[in-house]
Amino acid sequence: MTPPCEQVIEQYVKAVLGMKAFDVVVLDVRGLASFADTFIICSGRSHRQVSAIAEHVAHDLKAKGTRALGVEGLREGHWVLMDYGDVIIHVFYEPVRIFYDLEGLWSDAKRIEL
Repeated sequence: MTPPCEQVIEQYVKAVLGMKAFDVVVLDVRGLASFADTFIICSGRSHRQVSAIAEHVAHDLKAKGTRALGVEGLREGHWVLMDYGDVIIHVFYEPVRIFYDLEGLWSDAKRIEL
């Protein structure tokens, strides 16, 4: 099984970092999930920053020709899920991220270092 293309993943990570998301984790979930190959999980320090990160990601990737299939949670800013098909981006308000512990839930997934 080959790892997801690092160049493709890198464009998503750069978009997330464009609004100063922190604690970015990239998980290879192939073989563990049928609906995606990669999860990108990151945090914002406030509900407003979480929404701003997600809006920036959508705008940045759209400008590069990549549109989300769906976005949930943008208005609330607690947990924004952005579905890009093979890549799912989770933008969390930090206390919500700790509560849901996706990294623990997907602990069998390989971490991708970029």
